[in-house]
Formats: sequence, C-alpha cells, structure tokens
Amino acid sequence: MVKISQEKDMNDMVNKNKILVPATRDGLDQLKAKITNTNDHRNAKFEVAAEQHVALNQGYNGNIKAKDAGKIGGHIGGKMVQELVKMGQQQLHQNRNDTN
Repeated sequence: MVKISQEKDMNDMVNKNKILVPATRDGLDQLKAKITNTNDHRNAKFEVAAEQHVALNQGYNGNIKAKDAGKIGGHIGGKMVQELVKMGQQQLHQNRNDTN
C-alpha cells in the first residue's frame, strides 16, 4: 500500500504531498495518466479542469476558488484511491486463489 503524507514547508507554509515510498513515483504517475486518459501525468490536472469547466493556467493558480481546486484534485485523488483499492482487492483475491 502506498502512503502519502502532508508535510508543511516552513519557508512558504505550503502543503506538499510527499510520497513515503519514493520508488512508487513512476507507478503513481502512470496511474494518474491512466485514470485521466492522458499520455502525460503532468497534463492530468488540466484535462480534469477542462472537464469540470474550471479555468486553470500553466504556472500560478492561486486565484481560483478552493471549491474549484477541490473539483480538480478531488476528482484525480478520488479516482486514484478507487483504482488502488481495486488493485489491492484483485491482488488479495489472486493470493487467495494461489494458496488454495
């Protein structure tokens, strides 16, 4: 299971997600691209923003409403969690079948 924690950066007081198992970065990036139907995970938030009719620019977006930011991040994060749970359930099911 991949755990993500939030770490406070004391210099600029911005929340940043830190992956606890850095070796999973590529896999999570691939999953993000998969669930948002993009070729590049870096475009995921822009694809979701367009689908949700939220104006999102390259670079600084501190002017958007928290509700709109939640529409983007919540959609991506929620879909990723659903997919990770599904993968875990499939793996548990497969492990049960392998031991029987």
